[in-house]
Amino acid sequence: MNTTAPLLQIRDLHKNYGKTTALDGVNLDLTAGRIVGLLGENGCGKSTLLKTIAGVVADYRGNVRVLGNTPGPETKAVTAFLPDSEFLPRGLTVRYCLEIYQDFFADFDRGRAHDMISFFGMDESMKLSEMSKGMREKVQIALTMSRRAKLYLLDEPISGIDPAAREGILEGILRNLEPDSLLIMSTHLIHDLEPALDTVVFMRQGQVTLTGDADDLRAEHGLSIDELFRKVYR
Repeated sequence: MNTTAPLLQIRDLHKNYGKTTALDGVNLDLTAGRIVGLLGENGCGKSTLLKTIAGVVADYRGNVRVLGNTPGPETKAVTAFLPDSEFLPRGLTVRYCLEIYQDFFADFDRGRAHDMISFFGMDESMKLSEMSKGMREKVQIALTMSRRAKLYLLDEPISGIDPAAREGILEGILRNLEPDSLLIMSTHLIHDLEPALDTVVFMRQGQVTLTGDADDLRAEHGLSIDELFRKVYR
């Protein structure tokens, strides 16, 4: 793949929920081979942006292209989306969740899933109802990251995780990441994700206010991304 051409291209994207503006003229170009932090306060439009890219939200104005295609069946086949809410029935075992994903997604790598479940220290015979919220989130992360996708969209992947466990979760997310894929993670817990980020996108009130290479922004401002975020949003 030509990693210089944008894998994701967004032009003048607007989305309203009734009279509430969720996205207000978003423009973005992101290339493959990058780990991107989508950063902003709660309610700034991060989740709506990810859902629109994933093809979950329709009825928007503007253009969204994933590998040149508008969100739909073609893009969903190459996009792995982790929403910010639990989506698996509590009565299922981990093993049955793996079977569902294997049936549903042609790019699902069961071997990778076994590896991630093991890495997270979980038993595949356990039911989700027997697990803590953090453990259930680990299962959802393992399922999402076990697809050999071109685009990974993770909405607040560490928000429900105990602070002491976040480093391990991040290691699990990055463990098998394809070098020619694009990973976008939304978060307001910037300190925990900053070491992994190549690119950052700051959002506020439905708009992209700042974007760039993480190292370039650190050098330009003489601040960590976490410090820069606090300065911009205070």
